Formats: sequence, C-alpha cells, structure tokens
Amino acid sequence: MLKKYLLISSTIICSVIFIVKLATLQLSADSYFNSDFAIQEISIYPERGLIFDRYGELLVANQPMYDLIIIPENTVEFDTTELSKLINVEEKELRRKISNAINYSSKIPSLIKTQISKEENAFLQEKIWLYDGFYIRKNSVRNYIKPFASNIIGYTGEVDQTEIDAYNYYEKGEMIGKQGVEKYYENELRGEKGSKYFQKDRFNRVIGTYDNSNKDVDPIKANNITLTIDIKLQEYAESLLKNKRGGVVVIEPSTGEILTLVSSPTYESNQFIGQDRTTNFQKLLNDTINKPLFDRSLQAQYSPGSPMKILNALIGLQEKVIDENTTFTCNAGHFYARNAFMGCHNKFGTISDLRKGIYNSCNTYFAKTYKMILDKYKTPSEGLDTWANHIKSFGLGDYLGYDLFIGQKGFIPESDYYNRFYGNNRWGSSTTISNSIGQGEILTTPIQMANFTSAIANRGFYYKPHFVKKINGESIFNEDRVTTTIDKENFEIVIDGMVEVVNKGTARIAKINGINVAGKTGTVENFILIENEKKQLTDHSTFIAFAPAENPQIVVSVFIENGYWGSRWAAPIASLIIEKYLKDNIERKWLENRMVNGSLQSEYEKPYKFKTFTINE
Repeated sequence: MLKKYLLISSTIICSVIFIVKLATLQLSADSYFNSDFAIQEISIYPERGLIFDRYGELLVANQPMYDLIIIPENTVEFDTTELSKLINVEEKELRRKISNAINYSSKIPSLIKTQISKEENAFLQEKIWLYDGFYIRKNSVRNYIKPFASNIIGYTGEVDQTEIDAYNYYEKGEMIGKQGVEKYYENELRGEKGSKYFQKDRFNRVIGTYDNSNKDVDPIKANNITLTIDIKLQEYAESLLKNKRGGVVVIEPSTGEILTLVSSPTYESNQFIGQDRTTNFQKLLNDTINKPLFDRSLQAQYSPGSPMKILNALIGLQEKVIDENTTFTCNAGHFYARNAFMGCHNKFGTISDLRKGIYNSCNTYFAKTYKMILDKYKTPSEGLDTWANHIKSFGLGDYLGYDLFIGQKGFIPESDYYNRFYGNNRWGSSTTISNSIGQGEILTTPIQMANFTSAIANRGFYYKPHFVKKINGESIFNEDRVTTTIDKENFEIVIDGMVEVVNKGTARIAKINGINVAGKTGTVENFILIENEKKQLTDHSTFIAFAPAENPQIVVSVFIENGYWGSRWAAPIASLIIEKYLKDNIERKWLENRMVNGSLQSEYEKPYKFKTFTINE
C-alpha cells in the first residue's frame, strides 16, 4: 500500500516540476528564444553620413537600393535556372554564391545580389515570395552628386573577408569606405547598425517579431561631414588640368585647410556604384599609362626644381652666409666637381643680388649659396645635416599627417645617404650641388610643395593640411602650428624677390591686375634609367605661389608632367586659380581659354628621342 502511494506521489511531483519548468521556459525565460533555432537577428543599417563642401553645398547623399539575401537553412528545393533568370544573374554564378553561403553558415544571412534598383525591386517583390529562404533587404548606396573631387571623397565598396576579420563589426554584404574621406572617416560616416529580432517556429519559419520588438536595437545615426574643399574652385581647377597629367594643391595658409586638390587624370566616384562597378574598377586599375587611381598630388614624388632655391635663400640668410646685398657673378655654366656641371640661363657676367637671383632664377647664385652653407661647417656631414634639418622644418621629407591614408614622404638626403655611396666625409658640397636647385636626390610631392609655400606665406610657420572642417557642425580644426627653423625677419626679402618673379621675372604671365602675387617657377629636368643609362625626357612644369603677398589668403602649387618650363603651363594655371578665388571672376579670358583647351596628349603619346647620359658606377 505504501509503495502504491509513494509511486503516485512521485509521479505527481515529477509532473508538477516538469510542467513548471516547461512553462517557465516557454512563457518567461529568454533563454528559450536566445537559441539560433528560436529567433533570427537581422541587422538594421543607418544611412551613411552626408558630405558637404566648406560652404554647405551637398556633395554626397544616399539613394535607396536593395539586396537579395539568402538564409540557407530556410530554403527548400527550387529551380536555380528560373531564379537566375528572375534576378538576372548567370546560373553558374548563382550556384557559386549559394554554395559559398552554405559553407559560410547555413543560419546566417548571406548576400546573393546587391545594389538592386527600385525598379528591379518592384518586379522582384511579386516573385521572390515563391522562394523560401530568400528575402529582399532595403539598403542604400552613395549618390555622388558632383562629378568632382573624387580623389578626395573616394568611394565605398562591399567589405571583403580581410576587413570582416580585422574589424569584428562588419557582415558580408555591408558597405565600407574604400578610399578617400569615405575611408578615413569611416567610423563617423557609417553610424552604428541596430538589430531586429524575429521569432521562428519549430519548422524554422519566421512567424513574427520577437517579444513585440522590445528587444530590437535602433541604429545610431551617422555623422555628417563638412569638407574644407571649395567645390566650385575644385571644378574650375579640374577643368584647367583637362588633357594634362599632374596635380594642383590649393591651401588656405591661415588654417591649413585644403581648398582644392586635383589629380589628373582621375575617376568619378559614381563609377563604383551599380552593377558595373567591378568592371569599371578593373578598367581604371588596368590603365597603367594614365593611372587614374594614382593621386599625383599626394603620391607622386618629383624633383622640386627651382622653387627649392627659395628655401636655400632662407637657409643662407638664417646661417648668415648671405644677406640681401650679397652679389654673385653668373658664369653661365660651371663644373663644381667632376661630372657636376651646372648651366645657367642668365648671361655670362650677370651680377645678381638676392632679389635678382630669385626673380631671374639664377642657378649660379643658389649653387654658391648652397656651397657656402655646407662649407661653413667643419665636415660635409655636419654641413649637410644642418641644411637638411632646416629643409625638414618646412614639412619636407616626411608624411604630413593630413586626413587621408595615402601619400608619400618624399626624400631629403642627409649625410648618411652620401656616406654610404662615397665613404665617410669623402664627398663635399660640390658633390651634392644639384640640391641647390632642387634636382639631384631631392624628392617632394605637390602637397608638400604647397605646404612649404604656406610656411613662407605665413613668415615661418604652417598648420597641418587637412580635408575635413567640421563633423556634425563641430569644428575639428587643430590650432597647433608648426614653426620652421627660419627667423621671421628673413622672410620679407625673399618674398620681395618672389613678387618680382611675377612682376618682372620668369612668371610675368601670372600677373593679376590689382593683386600682388608672390611666386616661383620651376623647370624640372625629367630623367629615367634604362639599362643603367640616364635618359632625359621632356621637362616638367611647376609653380608655387601665394596671394595677396602682404596678407596671404591662398597658396597654390601646380605640377604639370612634361610641361616644358614653369611659365608655359604651371604658372598660368596657378594664376587663374588665384584670380578665380580672390575675384570670383576671370578677366584674362584669352589665358583661360588657352589653359582649358590646351592639351599635352600629343606629348604623352609621342615616341621619345632620348638624350643619353652614362651613369658612372
């Protein structure tokens, strides 16, 4: 009898425990629903932040697009031939994507087709419900409103596996900044995605929202960005570089804000939107002649040419080896050392003081100044390193730290460089004389040229160049300034000489009525090495300038590949940009027409007849 009641009691107690536990699991506990079997999480993406120019003109917005998603475990057998026709994807490619999705995870959503237009989406919505496990997710892609400044703004693209692994944030099919501001400010522009949860039944079918959407997480809105760029000036500068290879950098010297940065040839950001984006990218990547994906203003390293004479003048004054009245007699050509011949376009016997040496761009004047700087010290190494430290204080020889990921350091040689080649101090100022006129081993980028010109315009300091002015209306301008090693009082005489360059020297074509322009032309010798022989191509054209000279508001650096001499292309282009910015009007229409319609394509396409120089090992 006792055994009978014990059995009944045990059965009742176990039943009650089981019922209570089951009720708890099904009615109140989250753990039941937190398994992959019970709920499905779908990411909700905020729209990327908008991008404006410095005056508030909208440059980058968003447009609605749709993605076709698969959750492999929810699918049933279907006709892949029929679906491939429906979504306009080759059947072989569709099978490959489905296979990849299964291998990645049968439970996690995977992308089958991206950037589906509104029209395609309207058509698919009527049919896709027939295919279990497939659904359409609303998304957005970029709308690059202006076809300018693409090298600055950059573009977005689908994340690759490397990026997914590196950031632990992105999922397959998400968009990420791939280049330019889109990439550098990715965290600000993307916002933070949210989540929406759906409940599934025992057959793994979605049957509604989970917990009345109480567990859903709203996305965090992305930040909007205001660039330092003047898009109208950018458009104008790009028109001037049409059919030319080179770069233009325009800076506001009082802030370091980049007003314009042009690389020519370039691309349009909208080429990376839509179904043809992969094809377009490959075309751009394979163009190894024009290199549209290569930003010449940030990445190309050139000899600076005669603008380097301005820095050598400042160093000569600082080191007290010259003053404004120091004169040298031009010998029109001289061997400073074995195989170190330097010609000069000034007439034999021309006597130049510092101003005249600058506006006539006398090679002899600055070769002798450079030699005196180095020879002032006990050893060539000490002299050269002193010179190099002065040069580097203007931001040369180092990546400037602006807010884009791409760039090059350039190169400023120090004593270690020459000691490796010639032996410790078995060389001298004459051996390195090409540094005096910006040839030889020195390499700079156009943005570095603009930056050191800003330091001259400011009489001895510069602000780090940057592309973004505000984030969500809040200024991010860093007021820390970089001071050069040159005393302020040494700048005025050099700037006087630069004004004379435009008024009566080598850049008279850059003169603007009513505006004092300070500038310096450069004709940069252009060499390549072929089978250990130094072969000369057509010279490059370069020009640096700022205006007004007495109260600078704009700095311009222009570099035109194979442009012959500085006053032929670079100086006119720079002066037109200055005139456009300061006057908002071009009075010299004849010069504007010549620059806009002028082309160097025939120069780039012609077979070269090289001048050959043997390199002595």
